[in-house]
This record gives sequence, structure tokens and C-alpha cells, in this order.
Amino acid sequence: MDKVPLILLPGTLCDERLWEKVNLSDHAEVKVCDVSRADTIEGIAKSVLENAPDKFALAGLSLGGIISLEIMRLAPDRVMKLALLDTNPNPPSLEQIAGWERFIDMANNGHFLDITIQHLLPVLIHPDRRNDETLASTIIDMAKKIGNEGYINQLKAVMTRSDQRPILQTISCPTIVLVGKEDKVCPVHMSEFLTKNIPSARLEVVDHSGHLITLEQPVKVSRLLRNWLKS
Repeated sequence: MDKVPLILLPGTLCDERLWEKVNLSDHAEVKVCDVSRADTIEGIAKSVLENAPDKFALAGLSLGGIISLEIMRLAPDRVMKLALLDTNPNPPSLEQIAGWERFIDMANNGHFLDITIQHLLPVLIHPDRRNDETLASTIIDMAKKIGNEGYINQLKAVMTRSDQRPILQTISCPTIVLVGKEDKVCPVHMSEFLTKNIPSARLEVVDHSGHLITLEQPVKVSRLLRNWLKS
């Protein structure tokens, strides 16, 4: 069986380690993209497309899902299959923008790691995993690798993103929507909305998981994505 070219897009403050426990190598030629080098969603999407094969499968988590939807706007004919994990298609709220502006101030004033440790970790993962030192260490190390400048780029990108809901009805490729049942960042109702509005989409809710389902439940996510790739 020929392997499918597969582009994986991480979330904010995440790198390739977000996907490293998801085993898709039997079915796909996998490439994980850096999503921290431009400060607009369109700019990041264009950089992904410039380095992607002519046709490919696409999966993104959170920020990666937002970028994936932008790719579906820019180049829908190039995407063979789409997977949206823990993704919010809505424009940013004023409350979110205010919070991100505060994080930019913290990052610019020497408190970059405090953002992940004090503000993000408590809401990113399932409550039962908050004492998982290995998981916490992975999340913190990914944030360190993205760094101040990359994080500010990502915040500026999500702060200025457009409403992606009009894109949904135009998506015609086979689509799977995955979400952690206890996701506090992009709650289940957002994925239900995606599934209802993307004509070809089906929803899978991953039990006992928060926002970072690829790290929290990699075996379940691997099975679901393998089936999506084979379908």
C-alpha cells in the first residue's frame, strides 16, 4: 500500500513532540511543520503550503487546526483528507484578546515560562494528569523550544484571525473531528459545531482527555487517525 503524504500541524507552544506518540508511520509519510515563524494565520498557512507536496492529508491540533482551516480556504484542492483536533473555528473574543495581550506583556518582561507553568498547564490537560511529571516536562520543554519570539508570533496570529465558520460548508474532503471530552480550551460543543457544518465530517470524542489529546491518549488517537487515513 502506498503511504499517504501527511502534514501535521502542532498547537500553540508545541513542536513535533506533540505528535511523536501518535503512530501513523505504517500508513503515512509524516511531516510535522513549524507554526511559529509568521505572525498571521494566512502567513503560516502559506509557509506550510510552500513546503508541502502537491496533494496531502492534513491534521492540525488547536492552532494547527485553525491553520488547517485556512489551508482549506487557500488551497482546498490540495488536501485529500482533513483531521481537526481540539479546534475552534470562531473569531477571537475580546476576553481572549485581552488575555493574550497580557501574556505578550509577561513574555516581554521575562516571565515567558510562567505563562506555561502557572496559566496554561492547569487547563491544557485532564485533571488526573496534572501530577504527571513526564507529561508536564514535555509541555514545558516544547514551550522552551518555541521560545519568546515564536510564542508572540503565534499569539498575534490567533488575535488577528478571521471568522473561519464560513469555510466549513465548502470542505468536501473526508474529514474527522477529534476532541478531548474534558477539553477546557476548545470544549466539545466547538467540535460538534464543526461536525455539523462540514458536510463530510464525523466526530470522535476522546474520553479521559483534555486539550492535548495526542499526548494524553496517543493510542486512541493513533487508532482513530489510522482508520481515517485508510478510509
